[in-house]
Amino acid sequence: MGRKVLIGRTFGIGTFIGSRSYADEVEGVHPNIEVSRIKKDPDPSIQVRNLANKFGAATLGLRNLRGLLLSQNTTKDARFSSTSTAAQNKFDVVIVGGGIVGMATARELIMKHPNMTFAVLEKEPNLAAHQSGHNSGVIHAGIYYTPGTLKAKLCVEGFLMSYKYFDEKKIPYKRCGKLIVATNSDEVKKLDEIMRKGVENKVPGLEIVDAAKIKEIEPYCRGLKAVWSPNTGIVDWGLVTNYYAKDFKELGGQIFNNFPVSGFSETAESSNNDENSHCIRVTGAKGQEVRAQYVVTCGGLQSDRLAQMSGCSIEPKIVPFRGEYLLLNPAKNHMVNGNIYPVPDPRFPFLGVHFTPRMDGSVWLGPNAILAFKREGYGYTDVNLTDLLDAIRFKGFRKLALKYVGFGVSEVVKSIFISKQLKELQKFIPDIDASDIRRGPSGVRAQAMDSNGNLVEDFVFDSGSGPLSKRILHCRNAPSPGATSSLAIAKVIADKMKNQFNF
Repeated sequence: MGRKVLIGRTFGIGTFIGSRSYADEVEGVHPNIEVSRIKKDPDPSIQVRNLANKFGAATLGLRNLRGLLLSQNTTKDARFSSTSTAAQNKFDVVIVGGGIVGMATARELIMKHPNMTFAVLEKEPNLAAHQSGHNSGVIHAGIYYTPGTLKAKLCVEGFLMSYKYFDEKKIPYKRCGKLIVATNSDEVKKLDEIMRKGVENKVPGLEIVDAAKIKEIEPYCRGLKAVWSPNTGIVDWGLVTNYYAKDFKELGGQIFNNFPVSGFSETAESSNNDENSHCIRVTGAKGQEVRAQYVVTCGGLQSDRLAQMSGCSIEPKIVPFRGEYLLLNPAKNHMVNGNIYPVPDPRFPFLGVHFTPRMDGSVWLGPNAILAFKREGYGYTDVNLTDLLDAIRFKGFRKLALKYVGFGVSEVVKSIFISKQLKELQKFIPDIDASDIRRGPSGVRAQAMDSNGNLVEDFVFDSGSGPLSKRILHCRNAPSPGATSSLAIAKVIADKMKNQFNF
């Protein structure tokens, strides 16, 4: 039986730093990028990354650039051609996955072990290509979690570490706060329990506020009472991921994009019983190969498949759920100052529609939650039959679907007819009408679940029980707020490697 450790989900908080914009960030790093185009784009973080890719070759040679390493295309395919020898591609530690948890882990490990060699393997052309770059951007405060759990502990550690890092790197963020708003008497009763958990978790600044205070904080919001979290914030987590990557590279780490891992196996060196041997062969779907002493995987939407490659169990299984956001009419963005959330309904598996301001000034509404037809499928036309059948055939998903059939149908209807979400939005801000909402971006959540249809909410680490179990560690589940807690998760992984592998 493989060893598993459950680590809880965690959150963080933030402070507004200066007035540096995304355009300022880009202009300071690469003067050839058309900054005027960035400033006009409705989502500057996406436009920055798209434009930066055009200048990847120039950026690769500049190790000491100030600010964000915008060129994410750090591929060195020549090293990984099918004709290259294994001796060329040996590293002490290989991290699989270039999302925010993978890059935070790579950064932490190379700081702790500067004399070792490290490489990150990312299957996409860019870092933060999926969950890390397709999320609401909220810096959570850890209000909901059960006191005494690891996720409650990592919550506090995560926000402290994150905001210290943002300050040091001058990463733009805002501490705009969050209201959890009760709109009826039943929801008001639930606020006390939310508050109790938050206080026990030592979330700073929490208070229950009345309707008058709600109006003071959010003049256009209607509610009877609310839990007010002044330290919740917003940031661009894709941007943060690339700052982690910049730190990693400056310390000598290497990042190889376009390297979809297809397998792990033992090398001939493994029979020597030498703890310093590069006994793990990591193969890529495009014919690449590297060897490592140790491997850590932070595969997000592919985490269960990576774990099974080294002999771990199929559970927890990843089932992809697409979350679709709406965009508020820019003329009414002033109606939302900070994050406005509903009181969680325990009858349903996912949180309801909420209001999320963004760093570019836009306001996102949502998301919903519907089954994605592809692990990285952001729309109805994104279909992968292997992924779809993999989800449908899993008995845990079928049990979940039967249990929440009404909820599932409702989510699909709201996805097709966005006006159906209007009533939920008007519960909080009555002045919004149908003409004020339009379709926005979407993301895909890697939802882990067991065979009984239970959602796995905690972080899950697993090494399995096969021959590679003494050399490989999988982060099998790092759901929201994995981004907020990424630096804290990285420390947990580093400690586990030390204790489990004598690393």
